[in-house]
Amino acid sequence: MRGPLPSYRPAFPPTFVEQAEEIARQRTVPYQLRQRATLVLLLYHQPLVSNLEAAQRIQLHPRSVQRWRHRWAKGDFSLEDKLGRGRKAAFSPLDQALVKEGACEQVA
Repeated sequence: MRGPLPSYRPAFPPTFVEQAEEIARQRTVPYQLRQRATLVLLLYHQPLVSNLEAAQRIQLHPRSVQRWRHRWAKGDFSLEDKLGRGRKAAFSPLDQALVKEGACEQVA
C-alpha cells in the first residue's frame, strides 16, 4: 500500500453502498458520478487504502479522494457536487427581453 494511512475512514450505510453499486454498473451515467461510486465501493471493501493508491485506481487527484473521504466521514453521504461558491449570474427582466428579442429576430 502506497502512502500514509488515511485520516478519514467513512462508515458507509448499506443503502448508500447499494446506490453506489447500482451507479457503478450503469453505462449511461455521468463519468464523475461513476468515479465517485467506484471510490465508495473501493473504500467500503478496502477502508485502509491510502488516498494516493485510491486516486491512482479511480483516476482522480489524491486531494479529491481526500475531500470526498472527509465529506463522507462527516456523514454527508451523497455523490453529487455541492453548489458552487460565489455570486450566481442573474439576468434582469430587461436583459432577458433583449436576449429573447435577438433570438426571435434571428429565427425570422
